[in-house]
Amino acid sequence: MALSTPLNQSVGYGVVIGVGFLFALGMVTTTYVLKRYQNEVQTSEILLQSSGVAYRYGVSGPFWYASGATVQILLFATLAIELKRKAPNAHTFLEVIRARYGVYTHLVFTVFGLMTNVLVTAMLLTGGSAVVTSLTGMPTAAACFLLPVGVVLYTLFGGIKATFLTDYVHTVKSLFSLLPTPPHVCSLYAGEVMILVIIFIFAFTAYATNENLGSPGKVFDLLVQAAKDHPVEGNAGGSYLTMRSKEGAVFFVINIVGNFGTVFCDNGYYNKAIAASPVHALPGYIMGGLSWFAIPWLAATTMGLSALALESNKVFPTYPSRMANADVTAGLVLPNAAVALLGKGGAAATLLLIFMAVTSASSAEYIAVSSIFTYDIYQTYFDPKASGKRLIFMSHTCVIIYATLLAGFSTGLICSLIAWLVTSKKEFGDLSVDSTGSNNPMLAGNVVALLSPMIFIPVLTYAFGPQNYDYKSMALIRLGDDSDLAASAHVDLELIPGAAQASDAELLAEKDKLKRAFVIASTMTVIMTLALLVLWPMPMYGSAYVFSKKFFTGWVCVGILWLFFSAFCVGLYPLWEGRHTMAHTFKSIVKDLSGRGKPPMHGRSMDVTDDTDSAGKMSVTEKKEKGLTATVRDDVQT
Repeated sequence: MALSTPLNQSVGYGVVIGVGFLFALGMVTTTYVLKRYQNEVQTSEILLQSSGVAYRYGVSGPFWYASGATVQILLFATLAIELKRKAPNAHTFLEVIRARYGVYTHLVFTVFGLMTNVLVTAMLLTGGSAVVTSLTGMPTAAACFLLPVGVVLYTLFGGIKATFLTDYVHTVKSLFSLLPTPPHVCSLYAGEVMILVIIFIFAFTAYATNENLGSPGKVFDLLVQAAKDHPVEGNAGGSYLTMRSKEGAVFFVINIVGNFGTVFCDNGYYNKAIAASPVHALPGYIMGGLSWFAIPWLAATTMGLSALALESNKVFPTYPSRMANADVTAGLVLPNAAVALLGKGGAAATLLLIFMAVTSASSAEYIAVSSIFTYDIYQTYFDPKASGKRLIFMSHTCVIIYATLLAGFSTGLICSLIAWLVTSKKEFGDLSVDSTGSNNPMLAGNVVALLSPMIFIPVLTYAFGPQNYDYKSMALIRLGDDSDLAASAHVDLELIPGAAQASDAELLAEKDKLKRAFVIASTMTVIMTLALLVLWPMPMYGSAYVFSKKFFTGWVCVGILWLFFSAFCVGLYPLWEGRHTMAHTFKSIVKDLSGRGKPPMHGRSMDVTDDTDSAGKMSVTEKKEKGLTATVRDDVQT
């Protein structure tokens, strides 16, 4: 039976096109301001699928989803620091692989990296377009082609900085409305708030104000009844309120192993690590990893469980039927729960939530692919001496081509494919989307992919002999030549943050900082891995504990408090860190508009001598000593 959509198509087109162009205009303007005054020259499936696993497995699903990815974020901090220590000038992780293992391995991992980006982008577009279609009736094909338009525009103008800014804006604007929102005004809030606040609205509505739910206790009672009506096979007592879930545990293994691939083979993560200083970004990695945990955990605990609690109520879109398995897989649990909780306001909030999540993550994927094509294919194999302008042109071209194409669309790998497909054939008797996408075949493929190197690496090392690699070839990776870009922007190349030639003393100090940061990152990774994967969940799994009403209430309250912590880390702390830069930029704009001229660049003097030959060979430190530049403030993020 065809279901009517809560919103009409005009709303879908208005959000996808109108809001997309609005953010594109904002990012282009911001990029121009940063270039003029600061010397700066140029993931939605989480929310959807985490709610799906909550609907299928109960409270264990959101926890396993969140913990299974938080560990990789923390571990990536360690990897980012090591990348800077061993290959400080690398543009992509594939350049490091080429320096270490040569051309053939580089080409193999280039394919792996591109395949990862293609799969992630495809998940973003298909998941996002499915939600847009279900909420507005907008054709899926139109959503697939129009969602990337605004993203491509601001990515072309802003590059990796646009990705940082949109990640922040899409999340930060979610901080300014943390109170429960009644249904009749939710649509007004939806135009002003973004990801975090929408999750807050959903949580407070489900657990505080909704007439059908309104408290953790009422949700608990409805989940107990749901377990009686349709118990979960493999869960303790068939309950949705237990961490003892067989299929949930299988999903956890699939999730954590799969995330190793999607994180460590996704060049988008490396782009951000390379663009930022790992030493200064280390607190961000730690706070970001801990903050991220609360988003899928609370969002799915709220929306997935609300869907279970309300699907026997006439307010639920599929009433009186349960959701079809295909709809759960497509990520429609969250939008259906939102409509049941808040009606059209919930539909509008979900539409904005998914739009922001899709566009923010898509921008990182477009840059990831364009950097691979630009540096690992074009510059490496076609034009090694390409100028900065030429590389930027190729990068922009790749972004456009990739976005268009995606809208329309080794030994360990072989073993994992065999395990995946053989298990599917043995268990289901055929190879189909349903059989290959079920838990046990995916579990077999992921586990073999993760563990097979433990056999192959020692065997191959013994067979071919150790190479005693000294990392010197990684250190020889050179930076791109941006002199033509700096000249066209009328900016001294050494005044561009990160482009100045560092002295030996500065390099040694940086290495010491990286070493200390590596120890901190490694320690935090071990501690948080043990906490999130062993100490917290395993006793609850082993004891087959079924939540009491008081325990479930506490579980929900911890999730809400944790999201407040996330709001502080993601929304307020970056503003405090960048307060000096924002103040300088604002003052500069005021001076410019009042006709008092463009002020000196932030933290650096423009009073340089004409002795360019001698000055050009000096380090930044030497120029400071001779008065050619002012001191660069360490507390300013330029």
